[in-house]
Amino acid sequence: MSLFEVRDHDREIYREEIAPWLPDRLLDAHVHAWQRAHCPSFGHAARLVTWPARVAAENPFEDLEESYRLFFPGKKVVPLVFSMVVQPSDDHEAGNAYVSAEARKRRWPALLFALPCWGGAELERRIREGGFLGLKVYLSLSHPAIPQREVRIHDFLPPHQLDVMDRLGGIVMLHIPRDGRLRDPLNLAQMIEIEERWPNVKLIIAHVGRAYVPEDVGDAFEKLSTTKKMVFDLSANTCREVFVALLRAVGPERVLFASDLPITRMRMRRLAENGRYVNLVKKGAYGDVSGDPNMREIEGPEAERLTFFLYEELCQFLAAAREVGLSKGQIAPVFYANAVRLIREAGGRGLDL
Repeated sequence: MSLFEVRDHDREIYREEIAPWLPDRLLDAHVHAWQRAHCPSFGHAARLVTWPARVAAENPFEDLEESYRLFFPGKKVVPLVFSMVVQPSDDHEAGNAYVSAEARKRRWPALLFALPCWGGAELERRIREGGFLGLKVYLSLSHPAIPQREVRIHDFLPPHQLDVMDRLGGIVMLHIPRDGRLRDPLNLAQMIEIEERWPNVKLIIAHVGRAYVPEDVGDAFEKLSTTKKMVFDLSANTCREVFVALLRAVGPERVLFASDLPITRMRMRRLAENGRYVNLVKKGAYGDVSGDPNMREIEGPEAERLTFFLYEELCQFLAAAREVGLSKGQIAPVFYANAVRLIREAGGRGLDL
């Protein structure tokens, strides 16, 4: 039995709207792989939305490979992969060891899911022993005494860890905090600080800085247009207006295709409503979502035509590229070459790229 169903209208969307723009090889720059026992708090952790756990409670490497087979027929896809750790009590040791072992088997690039309490020497040891190219960090791993709205980037990505990453020239995958998301002035100041103070860090801003609706942007791209190195991944974002602003500010050379699998297996369509995103899903498909402000059920023909979150992301990005006036050749590096360059600069050699 297939991991998930691909329907005729999904195939039509892929064939007509997506595949013509894709190169033969893809590099997916933001992927979680873990087994259920590694992250028991997934879907239950404080300071995080819970709806992603309704899609999948785990994403073993075999499911990831099957997802690519189903989503991208005829394409070769390699992920930049890391575990899932949302609370310090999760089994980060087993999760990171699993990613290290399975990524090495496949010669895939991987990142260490890091805890902010680790000292510099311990962090470097874990990176080297696991064969990792850098770090994935997460706001929910900051000290629990810090109120959610007051979490700062350095609370979960401390300067001493950035010192190590700067010396190693490694990748840092950053999911920024705070209710203001990308428009938050402190987030912007600290993002720019990282680029300027730690110039050898390969900084990836996940989810286009969590700017999921136009109201999340503010004057961010005016400030970020002066940056030179940080790159932005598209993962789990479907906002065409944000993609247009991103492409105009930094160009396609600093944008990375990324899925955030497994959550983008969800069938949905996203609305921007009163400055907040709302995921429209078929009634009953993901349990009782009545208490979740980011979820809303629909029925009838509209519900039956919902396609995958990942296809929605790709369709909206491609629409944005066309609006900006970019050709297939100009955006092809977004899907492969941009991430491959970053990985090689971070020391990724002997990989199946």
